[in-house]
This record gives sequence, C-alpha cells and structure tokens, in this order.
Amino acid sequence: MKIKVYQIVPERDKQNVKFTGLDELEKYQGSKAVNAALYEEVFDGEVDRTTLEGVYELFNTDIPPLHRGHSMSVSDVVKTDDGFYFCDRFGFQKTEFDEALATKPKNLMRIVFVEPGKPAYAAEIENTLRAEQRAVGGYIQTASNEDGTVIVCNEEGKHNSLPSNRRIADGEDILVGNFFIVGEKGTNFRSLTKKETEKYLERFAIPEEIEKGEVEKAADIRFYPE
Repeated sequence: MKIKVYQIVPERDKQNVKFTGLDELEKYQGSKAVNAALYEEVFDGEVDRTTLEGVYELFNTDIPPLHRGHSMSVSDVVKTDDGFYFCDRFGFQKTEFDEALATKPKNLMRIVFVEPGKPAYAAEIENTLRAEQRAVGGYIQTASNEDGTVIVCNEEGKHNSLPSNRRIADGEDILVGNFFIVGEKGTNFRSLTKKETEKYLERFAIPEEIEKGEVEKAADIRFYPE
C-alpha cells in the first residue's frame, strides 16, 4: 500500500515529546493535539503490507531502502488512504495532522524505483551518494537510457547474486537487485519529469520471472564512466 511516514525532528522538539504517547502529550504540551510543525517526512512510497501493524514490523525488521529516518517508534505518524495514524504506546490511533506544516528535505529527487518481484513505483530520494547507495544496496553504477535519464543500480549486483529484476537492452542484459531511474543533468542527477515518470512506470510495471541461467548468460550492462 502507499504510505507516508513522518517523524519528529529533535531540533524542533522543545517540549521533549518525541517518543511519547498520546496520553503523555497532554502532560508535556497541555493537549493531545499532534503538532505537525515538529515533523519531517521521512518516507513516501509503496510497501508490501496491508495493515499498520505490518508497516510497523517492516520499519523495524526490514527497513525500506528509501526510508530516510530511524526505525518506526512511538510518536511517528503514518499517512494511508484512510488518513493519519499516530504510533502510540499500544497500536495506532487515528489523528488530525496538518500535513502542510510538516517539512521534507529540500534535496529530494523524483525517481521511479524498481524492486525485484514488484511493480515499479514513483518515489523520492535524497540527492546524496549515501542515499543512492542505500537504495541499491551497495556501490552505484549507471547506464544511460539515451533519453535524458539513467538507470542506477548495484555495481556488484551480479557478483553478489542479488535477485533477478528486469530485462533491458532488448533482453540482452538483466538488471539484478533494486534499481531506479533518474534524470540526467550533465554529470549530475535531477528529478524525473512527469512524462519521464509515466514512461518508466509503464515500462517496468510488470515484474518479470527470470531464470538464474539467464543472468549468467547475460552480457555486462553497457555502463559509462562516473
């Protein structure tokens, strides 16, 4: 399901309400109202869970690679199609949350993210090497799509036997592990345009079944220098 996750920024937390439950909010700030101005968006994307309890487990055991915060804890807020939910001491409580007051990093880029066995989805990633490496699970390597966008994937993916993901280059090569599509601006990356996003969401919409032998026979992807 599609979710957003918000976490309190310590520097804004003058009343020390981070990691406190709803009942404790009244003690510290005089009301149980959740102050969205204390929060920053730390995740916006798809997760393979259908319940909030499942989301909590995921963000504590197998944290999504595009997550920018800490493991999920009390005081976090999760947005779903049904509204906003506060992570309380026990379970989640529906809450009012003025999303317009929360912030997000200024250096985010819009990408199309593709995980093995899953449909591609639009997401955002920080424009830093650390975030890019975390997204693909290792050192990054790039390949031009020759349309102003590039593929970013794990440089050692095949060597490390990462799961097969998608065929490219008319089936001549296979990408393994997580990868993403991002815009190209000289030697730097940029956000995808709406048109580019739609193009690659469609291109990688359907997960592919790929035999291990296909990966072993595939030619090395034609990378260009960093």
